Amino acid sequence: MSQPFGPLQGVRVVSCSTAQAGTVPYMLMADLGADVIKIEVPEGGDSSRRMTVLPGMPSTFFETNNRGVKSVTLNLKTSEGREILHRLVARADIFGQNFRPGAAEKNGFGYEELRKINPKLVYVSISGYGTKGPHADLPGTDSMAQALGGIAEAYSMPGQKLRTGVVSVADETCAILAFGGALAALTHARSTGVGQKIDLSLLGGQIRLMGWTLTTTMWRNRNPVTGQARITGTAQRPGISASFNDRDGKPLVFQLTGPENWHTAMAALGFYPRLKAAGFEHLGVIIDNEARCTALLALLDELFATGPREDWVAKLRGADIVSAPINTLLEASNDPDVLANGYITEVDYPQHGKRLKVHGTPWQFSETPAKPGIAPDLGEHNDAVLADLGYSAAEIAGLRTRKII
Repeated sequence: MSQPFGPLQGVRVVSCSTAQAGTVPYMLMADLGADVIKIEVPEGGDSSRRMTVLPGMPSTFFETNNRGVKSVTLNLKTSEGREILHRLVARADIFGQNFRPGAAEKNGFGYEELRKINPKLVYVSISGYGTKGPHADLPGTDSMAQALGGIAEAYSMPGQKLRTGVVSVADETCAILAFGGALAALTHARSTGVGQKIDLSLLGGQIRLMGWTLTTTMWRNRNPVTGQARITGTAQRPGISASFNDRDGKPLVFQLTGPENWHTAMAALGFYPRLKAAGFEHLGVIIDNEARCTALLALLDELFATGPREDWVAKLRGADIVSAPINTLLEASNDPDVLANGYITEVDYPQHGKRLKVHGTPWQFSETPAKPGIAPDLGEHNDAVLADLGYSAAEIAGLRTRKII
């Protein structure tokens, strides 16, 4: 039997969730030691089991989002299936679902029904648009939330059309907010004995992700300037975050604030004499001056194209200026800091005879370390979970024969 681990030992979770935003919150809890039961339909299970299946490997989508949880199959369209779910909920701390609004109520696991069974239950509901707007009843996806939430502009270039990104930032952001919200509500439930429902949405998470840049946009009542650089501050206290390509076309970024950092950074790179001669002795001359900003960026493009990225980054870091290579996804997975901190790790997959690289954990607990697992086979934990609920072997066999599980 495996040993307990993680700071969420003893927390019980039941999840009727699919896709990404609806499953990642509970996968994270499983990483941290919670006992998470994922409910799936008996035939086929979560459809994401069949997404992005590489030769000789499991589904990258399902594995990333469901590792460490237990799989129990239930036909929730039957009274017996709903009875089993209710018995699981009676013992749970957290319940999660991301069905379209109204579907949970129709299938016997809406909040009002489950709170009668367990008044301490923390009930997490994730939708696409939120519960109160004109599109509350519509289905939602990551692309939809990216499109509505403003992130396409954040990475746009002048003259190019806005596009949503390949990485599911809306799904992941909503999931992380659901994770934190559920644990906050659990703290309240344990101190007061009162559970509650938490409503989150993909759109709401995406809006939160826009952070202070959205606040500035609203207060100025105009969209930010996008492109290769972000210019901030005032002429007296200017800031810049900008990206450039080296002589081989490899991109890097640096960020600084204040006139003294400007001189330090450009001197470390050996650029300062050229910049001073061109009238850029002080960074503040480009604030609110589009022509001067364009001229500076063009000159920096020329200067960075004279050497290799690793040298530029090393010189800036040596001068205590924030700088980094702009990694591709593959480069990010092999970044030395990513690997050293265990943000990417390796896990054994005995069924596939492989040891594969996977997400590690973003948290490092000194006393209760996290432990990434692997995703379950469909219905893998049916017998063990039902036996724990008091079902006999014969009763479990009968449920299977009647296709309840």
